[in-house]
Amino acid sequence: MLWYVIIGLMIASVMVVYSSTGRLAYRVKDGNTSFYLMKQLFLMAGCFVVILGLQSVHYKYLFKFSKVILGMAFVFLLWAKFAGTNLNDADRWITIPLIGFTFQPSELAKIGIILYTARIITYYQTERNCSDEALKSVLLYVGPVIFMIFMDNFSTSLLMGLICMTMLFVGRLRLKLMAMSVGALIGVVGMILVLAFTVPQFEKVGRVATIKGRVTEFFAGGQREGYSYQSDQAKIAVAKGGFLGVGPGNSEQRNFLPHPYSDFIFAIIIEEYGLIGGGVMLLLYLTVLFRVGVIVRRCTRTFPALLVTGLGLSIVFQAFVNMGVCVGVFPVTGQPLPLVSMGGTSLLFTSAALGMILSVSHTFMEGEEVPADGAEGEEEEESEGEEEEESEAETGEEVPGVEREENERYYS
Repeated sequence: MLWYVIIGLMIASVMVVYSSTGRLAYRVKDGNTSFYLMKQLFLMAGCFVVILGLQSVHYKYLFKFSKVILGMAFVFLLWAKFAGTNLNDADRWITIPLIGFTFQPSELAKIGIILYTARIITYYQTERNCSDEALKSVLLYVGPVIFMIFMDNFSTSLLMGLICMTMLFVGRLRLKLMAMSVGALIGVVGMILVLAFTVPQFEKVGRVATIKGRVTEFFAGGQREGYSYQSDQAKIAVAKGGFLGVGPGNSEQRNFLPHPYSDFIFAIIIEEYGLIGGGVMLLLYLTVLFRVGVIVRRCTRTFPALLVTGLGLSIVFQAFVNMGVCVGVFPVTGQPLPLVSMGGTSLLFTSAALGMILSVSHTFMEGEEVPADGAEGEEEEESEGEEEEESEAETGEEVPGVEREENERYYS
């Protein structure tokens, strides 16, 4: 079923991107409207390759290389911060020398954060719950990466913080500690907003000035140039769409919205295909959420269950944020619609996330993993023990204060 959803999202992407890039084609490509159509088709083909490739990779390799991926993401974020390329008034892009390929390192960081958070929670599992040390390790190793994202992309950092908290909840962290963590997260966000509105010098930190402007426009409805304009044009597109829409290719607001092919693509979908089209898109993402739940229930190991939870929620939450911005529920954030909006980096890493989810799905739905109900054979236990010892030898890590025999079932 997940493959049907992926194909449906890809078809929608090609159709809506082609429709919404007309003005961009006339401004940049001398009216060659086919350029962005062919580019999107090429990107969709690349997405298929990425999904199929990662689908065939066993999740145990993701476990082993999670630390490397997180480290690479942190290095790229530092690169973007101090020597990045400025696009759309944000230094959140890097350009690879020689080949000239530009991508957004925060997308890689999202994958790395989820992988390593799942690894940490897996390490600290006990028979009763998750050790409190898991939260400390998440703050120590994942916290700095989220902070680096915050410096240039507040909405993504907040989104990843929420996903990490959700993974800790699913990983059975004590509810009292969870409540304290959520309270601390809310307190940090609140403090940032208070400082933004009360200390003028604080606006120079990261994107604080942008955050302040967007929050002001959302709650006060002011006339500051660049913020209310985008939101208003998106609302006009939604209003024009009505129930059935104006028809494919007939959008008028694509000529007024600053980024109708990325940040506000859902508004164009509703304008052209109406509430029915918007409802279908919402149903597709809800289907992703449902399938993620099914896959998690079938998992008999902690790491793949947490991995699928984090990756699935990152896709669905981001989709909901994009939709909410377009209909005026949230302030403008700049989050693209996963696997639909134009943009090579977002498409690439969304495809990577879907490929990892499918990898776990195939592993447990094809019977490769025997349910952990005490029916596992001695040969399988010995084989798993050898793999775990090899993995521990490579990482050089152990679970402090927890006996290995009690944790074998949780390791990948």
